[in-house]
Amino acid sequence: MTGIGTIVNTGAVLLGSLLGVFLKRGISDRLRETLMRSVGTATIFIGISGALSEMLKIEDGKLSSNGILLMCVSLALGSVIGELLHIEERLEGLGDKIREMKIFRNSGDFTEGFVSATLVICIGAMSIVGPLKDALDGDPSILYTKSILDFISTMIFASTLGIGVLCSAVPMFLYQGAFTLCAGLVEPYLYSLGDGNLVSNISSVGSVLIFGVGVNLLFGKKLRVGNMLPALIIPVFWAVIQRLFHLV
Repeated sequence: MTGIGTIVNTGAVLLGSLLGVFLKRGISDRLRETLMRSVGTATIFIGISGALSEMLKIEDGKLSSNGILLMCVSLALGSVIGELLHIEERLEGLGDKIREMKIFRNSGDFTEGFVSATLVICIGAMSIVGPLKDALDGDPSILYTKSILDFISTMIFASTLGIGVLCSAVPMFLYQGAFTLCAGLVEPYLYSLGDGNLVSNISSVGSVLIFGVGVNLLFGKKLRVGNMLPALIIPVFWAVIQRLFHLV
C-alpha cells in the first residue's frame, strides 16, 4: 500500500506525543528541566552526526570533505529569505492560533512544543528519501525506522513541552505525503541533478538546522531556526543551475 510508511510514522508521532503528555503529569519541574536539557543535548548530537556523515567521506584511505561551501551559502541565503518572509513568526502564529482552540487552552509551552517538534521530525533526509522509496519501490523500511525514532523523540518532547508536540503530526503528514504523491515526478531529478549529491546536500543542511533546534532547547531560544528553513531549497537551485549550465 503506497503511503503506508507515512501513515505509520504519523501514528507513531501521535502515540508518542500522547504518552509523553500522560507522563508529564507525574514529572516534577526539576526533572522536566533535566529532561529538556537531555533532549537538547541529544538533538545537538543528532544534528552534528547527521551533518558530518554527509560531509565527511573516506576516499582511498583518506578523509575528505565535500559540500561545506554549499552548506554555508545555503544557510546564509536561506536565513535572509526566511527573515524577509518572517517564517518563524508565521510558524509561531500558527501555533498560537491552534492553542487558542478550546481543547488546547492552558496547555503551557504549546507553541514551542509545536514548532520544535515539527522542525525535528520534518527536517532530514529520511523525511525525503523515505516517502520516495515507499512510493516508488514499495519499501517503507526507512519510514518504519524513522517512526521508531520519532516515537521516542516526541514522547520526550511532549513530556516536557506538552500537547503542542501532538499537533506536529499534521505538518509532518502533509510534508511526507506530498513527497509520496509527487514521487514519480521528483525522484529522477533528486539523483540526477547537478553532481548527483542533491539528497546528501539537503540532508547536511537539514542536520545543521536540527543542531540549531538542539541549541535552542538546551540554552533557550538563541537561533531563529524557522527562518533558516529556506536553506533546504538552495541546494535544489544550485543543482538546477549546474544542470542548465553544464557545470558538472
